[in-house]
Amino acid sequence: MIQLRRSAQRSFAEGLIEEEIEDLWEPWMRQADKVLEDEQLVNAVYEALVKRHPKSRTRGRLGTPAEIVLRMLLLKHIRNWSFDVVEREVRANLVYREFTRVGGDKVPDAKALGRQARALGPDVIKQIHQRMVELAVENKVVQGRRMRVDTTVVETNIHYPTDSSLLGDGTRVLTRLMKRVTAIAGVAGTTVRNRMRSVGRSVMEIARAARVKGDKGKEKMQPIYRKLLDITGRVVAQAKRFSAEITSGVKHSTAARKQAALHSLKSKLDTMVSRTQQVVSQTRARIFGDDTHVANKLLSMFEPSTEVIRKGKASKPTEFGKMVKIQEAENQIVIDFEVYDKKPSDSDLLIPSIETHQTLMGRTPHLVATDAGFYSAKNEAKAQEMGVKRVSVPNRSTKSPARRQHQKQRWFKKGQKWRTGCEGRIGLLKRRHGLTRSRYKDEAGMTRWVGLGVIADNLINIGTAMAK
Repeated sequence: MIQLRRSAQRSFAEGLIEEEIEDLWEPWMRQADKVLEDEQLVNAVYEALVKRHPKSRTRGRLGTPAEIVLRMLLLKHIRNWSFDVVEREVRANLVYREFTRVGGDKVPDAKALGRQARALGPDVIKQIHQRMVELAVENKVVQGRRMRVDTTVVETNIHYPTDSSLLGDGTRVLTRLMKRVTAIAGVAGTTVRNRMRSVGRSVMEIARAARVKGDKGKEKMQPIYRKLLDITGRVVAQAKRFSAEITSGVKHSTAARKQAALHSLKSKLDTMVSRTQQVVSQTRARIFGDDTHVANKLLSMFEPSTEVIRKGKASKPTEFGKMVKIQEAENQIVIDFEVYDKKPSDSDLLIPSIETHQTLMGRTPHLVATDAGFYSAKNEAKAQEMGVKRVSVPNRSTKSPARRQHQKQRWFKKGQKWRTGCEGRIGLLKRRHGLTRSRYKDEAGMTRWVGLGVIADNLINIGTAMAK
């Protein structure tokens, strides 16, 4: 498929339509439209798309231009729509057709847009975000005199993890994969035995027994868990035999494509067997060994990188996802975001955030404001050494009268008032752009979801500031 940078020249009729809908544009959208004309933004998307296939530059039919892919993805995250909804809305709305540069042409299919979105890896998303920040600086929307930073949790798209539900997920997926192998290779070798009725019954019995609190409930659950673990072990053993038979050639197909599909299924079987065995181990440790702190606990069969994160919220004490840093400057522009593989301590993030600010803005912030989680005496001293004149980071556990007096100064209190806007920004990112829960799969998908949400919010704020 030949990739294009920009859409084709517009027709005379499209020019007439543009005049008719000119007053229907939102003020920020008109300015954002000018920002998205930037050549570097389009080139970043184009270079990612041409890498999907070795000869995307020269062979195949014409693909969706990179400019349209970028604008449709940003519109999707600006409105927090699904791929199906963004396709329908652009088809029906003349303003959206003009904004996305689709014009009078056919709107890209939702599935095609989803595949193109997956081509934009974390590096490309970071590149687009950094260029957007550069454009904000060039348009004097942000100067970099102030900096505030906070962390939040973006949940992965999983159900609440319990040992029984994870065992049920593992057996269900393994059974489904073995059925697919049988459909391709026939009945040669080991035959698949479906144990899902027994598994489902055991999972329901555990759910009912879990309602009984205390030791009595634990005693009631243990024999049911033994039965469920035994069934799971049998399914895992059967899946291992299927994998070995594909390797040895007992299960095979004469068709090249079907044989390739068998090897792909074998890889999926091996991955799911490993994860199911890990769930079996952590279930045995918790149920029969009272060990609730198993290292590298698996929380989802489909999102294995999910972490347990406690942020001290009364409404949601435990969250399952990834820690994300949101760093802002003036005019509510998020100049940096980071999705962490492992949850860090907030106090370890302050100095690297100031260094990032210096790199992106070309200057040291005059004011740095964060919450008490980022405080340490070393951090405060280092920030001042780096040239930060006012460090508004409270130490709530201090007993020093001098420190208390320092935190009562007018500039310190004003810095903390401005800092609370970071919490509002995170709340807005979650409500307006869907950062409550990532709908894209795996770690790369999480970074793409967070990054596109942040870029979409920046685009609105840049457009709003320029419109004034």
